[in-house]
Amino acid sequence: MSYLLDTNVFIQAKNLHYGFDFCPAFWDWLDQKHASGDVRSISLVGDELMNGTDTLADWAKARKKTLFPEPDAASLGALTQVSVWARSGKFDASAINTFLQIADSLLVAGGLAIGATVVTHEIPSGGRKIKIPTACLELGVPYCTPFQMLRRENASFVLGKSDT
Repeated sequence: MSYLLDTNVFIQAKNLHYGFDFCPAFWDWLDQKHASGDVRSISLVGDELMNGTDTLADWAKARKKTLFPEPDAASLGALTQVSVWARSGKFDASAINTFLQIADSLLVAGGLAIGATVVTHEIPSGGRKIKIPTACLELGVPYCTPFQMLRRENASFVLGKSDT
């Protein structure tokens, strides 16, 4: 299965669940899954991460060309479909503009174009703001949380045996 990761997956992993200092295995797992073609993101997510001045920004910069590629023709073509859906009359102009100007719309378009599962911490919303899961549900793009992805992929971050 192929996954496209949202910005909040990386940020929350660093800040909460899988800090570089106490769970480097998560970051190694991402690198391994990326090398096998199962995990990636998009350039706009990479740009958002690289705007920082922390360990995560440095980590993202080291993977800029590979983990965070520029959109391909298929994704840009699917962006038209995502844009048409967003402008369907369910959302106000500011919500549409915000959604189309940030990584979210291109992330959904990428999932639509390549049949990837979009991974995000966002939850569907009936509100006026366009959330990634809402767009995915409407457009038939699979999505899940990072924890669901890790379980589906049988990720396991186990300490090695101690010599003591």
